[in-house]
Amino acid sequence: MSLVPVDKLVVVGVGLIGGSFALALRGQQLVHQVVGIGRSRENLDAALQLGIVDAVADDFTAVEDAELVMLATPVAQMAAVFAELAPRLGEHTVVTDAGSTKQDVISAARRALGSRFSHFVPGHPIAGTEHSGARAAFATLFQKRKVVLTREAETDPKAVKRVADLWRACGADTRQMPAARHDAIFAAVSHLPHVLAFGLVEALANRPEADDYFAFAASGFRDFTRIAASDPEMWRDVCLANRVALRAELARYRQQMERIDALLAAHDAAGLERLFARASEARRAWQGVLE
Repeated sequence: MSLVPVDKLVVVGVGLIGGSFALALRGQQLVHQVVGIGRSRENLDAALQLGIVDAVADDFTAVEDAELVMLATPVAQMAAVFAELAPRLGEHTVVTDAGSTKQDVISAARRALGSRFSHFVPGHPIAGTEHSGARAAFATLFQKRKVVLTREAETDPKAVKRVADLWRACGADTRQMPAARHDAIFAAVSHLPHVLAFGLVEALANRPEADDYFAFAASGFRDFTRIAASDPEMWRDVCLANRVALRAELARYRQQMERIDALLAAHDAAGLERLFARASEARRAWQGVLE
């Protein structure tokens, strides 16, 4: 299928996700002009130097003639961004986002965009690293990754198709689901793991003998806690935005830890092994699907 290139793409938040989206479209020759908007002039200058964007803008007037606007800011900033966008959007401009939570972003867009809400396509690329900023971006980030689109009843089908086609051109597999279902799933498989990693590293760092623990930490600790090096601001916003679902998952996790603690207290070797075996089998099956 031959896609028509985006005439002008405006990326708000030219970091790992927004920058990689622009680079992926550039790599497929599917964008003519990319303009970056962001809070950090240093980061925008880096995006210019790296060829991620063609120009940077100091305000949101840049979106007036844009075909597509990608919001890749922390989710707590999106309400203010939507308010800035609303009076400046062209009649046919499509807006999408890359936020890790969807119900809060959709509510903010609905409040701010009014009649233009139909041209907003909520999205979440399931891709990333522990690095952030324009220098972390790379064109192949989305290859063989999933992108979830959480269209609402009012969402223009043509806008959904345009955004989905562009994500597929980036190498991604697009899926659709309701926003509430998205937030429930990602509270368990993304937001909770980040909280656990942050919590463990912070707890060890607060111990008087922290240097000894970190000195002997090896690959298991490295692999489990890699995501604790992620952007604290972004994950603060994600956790607060999805706090109801996340707290429910934390409660379930506490129950699981209490179950393991009880097995340890009872010196129940067989029970502990059965639990570990079920987990190992499930993990290996999931890894096999990925491969």
